[in-house]
Amino acid sequence: MKIHQDNTLGALGSAIGKGLLAGLAATAAMTVSQMIEMKITKREPSNAPVKIAEETVGAKPASKDEEQKLSQEIHWSYGTTWGIARGLIGLTGLKGIPATLVHFGAVWGTALIMLPKYKVSKPVTEQKPNEIAIDALHHAIYAVTSGLVYDALDAGSKNERRLRRIAKTLKKLTARFS
Repeated sequence: MKIHQDNTLGALGSAIGKGLLAGLAATAAMTVSQMIEMKITKREPSNAPVKIAEETVGAKPASKDEEQKLSQEIHWSYGTTWGIARGLIGLTGLKGIPATLVHFGAVWGTALIMLPKYKVSKPVTEQKPNEIAIDALHHAIYAVTSGLVYDALDAGSKNERRLRRIAKTLKKLTARFS
């Protein structure tokens, strides 16, 4: 039985799986940064996830006590799922800082559009600079963590080995002609 070198579905599945793990780790990091920030700023936990879920899919907590629990469940699901985008970015060959910047732009850009659309935050043009900075920081922590975890999980992939061989060949060629 011959195994194909080009296993597109296998690469996609691998990227999605690594992305989910990266998204989970990134959500944990973002959650910790939000908890620290809330202690410092005395900000209450956001109920934005619940408000959006109520408006989009009609999900409502059974009681006021259940609201924060549902909010956390949505937060973790949403953040973990955004890791898939990081996996798809990785399939393009982007890695490191460029991939992290693309992922950051996608995640934070979506939040900047979606949250005001559902009236759970003001448009960025109406927010105070410190609010924008705090939000950007949380999303940057998410994107950097996701990128580091994804790249670490992907380090031994076939594409990584292929790129290392190409880099080694190029290094030899440039040494020969220098």
